[in-house]
Amino acid sequence: MSWGTHAINMVIGFFLTRYTLDVLGMSSYGNWLFINSIASYANLLYCGFGETVSRFVARYHSDQDQRRMNEVVSLVTYVFRGLGAIAMLLAGVMAATAHWWGGWAGQELLQVRITCLILGLNVAVSMSGTSYGGVLHGLRRFDLERSVGAATDLIRLWLFLVLLRADWGIVIIAVIYLLVTIAENAGYIYFAYRLVPHLEVRWKHVHRETLRECGSFSAMSFINTVASQVINATDTIVIGLMLSKELIVPYYFGLRLAQFCRQPIDKIAHICLPTAGSLHSEVDRPRRLRFLLRTLSVVVLLITGLYIGAWYFGGDVLQLWVGPKLTPENHLLAHRILMILLGANLIALPCSIFRAFLFGLGTVRVPALIYVAEAIVNLGLSMVLCQSHGIEGVAWGTAIPVAVIELGVLLPYAIRNLGLSWSRFWGEALWPTVLPLLALWAYATVISQQSWSHADWSALLVVAVAGGTVLGGVWWLGDVASRPSLLSATESPSI
Repeated sequence: MSWGTHAINMVIGFFLTRYTLDVLGMSSYGNWLFINSIASYANLLYCGFGETVSRFVARYHSDQDQRRMNEVVSLVTYVFRGLGAIAMLLAGVMAATAHWWGGWAGQELLQVRITCLILGLNVAVSMSGTSYGGVLHGLRRFDLERSVGAATDLIRLWLFLVLLRADWGIVIIAVIYLLVTIAENAGYIYFAYRLVPHLEVRWKHVHRETLRECGSFSAMSFINTVASQVINATDTIVIGLMLSKELIVPYYFGLRLAQFCRQPIDKIAHICLPTAGSLHSEVDRPRRLRFLLRTLSVVVLLITGLYIGAWYFGGDVLQLWVGPKLTPENHLLAHRILMILLGANLIALPCSIFRAFLFGLGTVRVPALIYVAEAIVNLGLSMVLCQSHGIEGVAWGTAIPVAVIELGVLLPYAIRNLGLSWSRFWGEALWPTVLPLLALWAYATVISQQSWSHADWSALLVVAVAGGTVLGGVWWLGDVASRPSLLSATESPSI
């Protein structure tokens, strides 16, 4: 269901990104990307409580403890309502000081100020319903959670087509996002009460003991969120402040395509946290490890397959997607940025699975601090390399810390603390992906030499579907062949 929703989101995102650029133009679209990147730091106001709802709902639902579930959901809901008010206040500060940090003037400044206020209201509304989305996530009703997301994506597309125009375009976009957020929260609330009829969000359920229980997990989760925000949202801000807002656009297209590749795999990590939380007992350890290894294998297979496809055909996708809005030099630059950021994800995404399992089992302090160290190095290196290598240096500033810190620090820590051996990690997670990936690489090498494969969207779609068939088919055949020996090596027939 997550992947189906992502497919809808990707198709809509592909269309709307180009459509919005065509309607607004480079300058206004650069302004929107810059403002939205700064506004995205409002995610820090969640203070890690989003993951808290998911983890503890999964745990207490598994234990059939409705009282504790109500206490956790009530606590987080009231915390979010207070933080939503702070978001509105901060949006007012941003609006009042926009001439100072953005350099805008005249009508453009007025539009930016209104946009900031609407985005602040959007954050406040979003926070008021987040805990209900966390209930669906904790119950592992990903079908309902993603269905709400798919429906609101379609609403967003319709609103863009009906409302967006060049005049006051960034204000209209902010209003559209606000309307979509309202619809999304209404869906979460409806399904949460349908699934848990005895769910109660009342002030009487808020207790100091619940805050103490959730606080330590939320604090470390918040630190992890801060690091994630710095790593994923700072690049465009660094470019906007140190270079120019228009240079954000070629970087953004490489970044956005990398995000399209990353997002369906990120959904796997989101599923892992509540699943690990529901398998928290020592009795569940064999099942938990099998699930971990299987998940890692799928993640490595998918992200490496996407990297191979992007190496051979990513430039064609960018050319067809963006068209003449970018110069040939900027097209090549966007493709290099795509490959750098996807290369970082070859490491970051498997490690995100380890991090999700550690969080689901309550081990949060060390993984969060490791992520903070990575974020600090990322920010500093991006600023230094931006001065010497432009926007491509910003991408390297993201990739280098991932390779050094995630591989050198987080991976050994996770394997040791999850009770996993290196030999089993290699044998069950990595080795099964080697033959399918070699088959895909051979296929891409041969097909990319055919001129027809670069012609248009239909040709690329055929190439992608056939490549996915090669990758999945070879992996499935290897999985079927190895299943009997894997069963005998990991579990007894009685299990």
